[in-house]
Amino acid sequence: MSAADGFLTSAAGPYLAIAAMAAATYLCRVAGVVLMSYVRLTPRITRGLQALPGSIVVATTLPLAVEGGMAAVLGVAVAVMTMSLIRYELAALAAGLGTVALLRAFGF
Repeated sequence: MSAADGFLTSAAGPYLAIAAMAAATYLCRVAGVVLMSYVRLTPRITRGLQALPGSIVVATTLPLAVEGGMAAVLGVAVAVMTMSLIRYELAALAAGLGTVALLRAFGF
């Protein structure tokens, strides 16, 4: 066992891991701000940046919904419809989760 292995498995190991993850997260956020300070914000880039949060949500949830089966896909559809109608995230979340829970309770 090397000295590094002993340190990482000691009581300080988890704290070192948390500190390293915090530093990496901070550096990623700062790097984004620094890099974007060199980009000229044209209307096209502005539209792309405005669409980015929605595309990240879709890219994250769609594979999980497809893997979760028909109930999950219908739950996402109900959540999207609820969000488009009333524009309230908590209601959309409750509608989607409620749909999945009901469908799974009935064996879907």
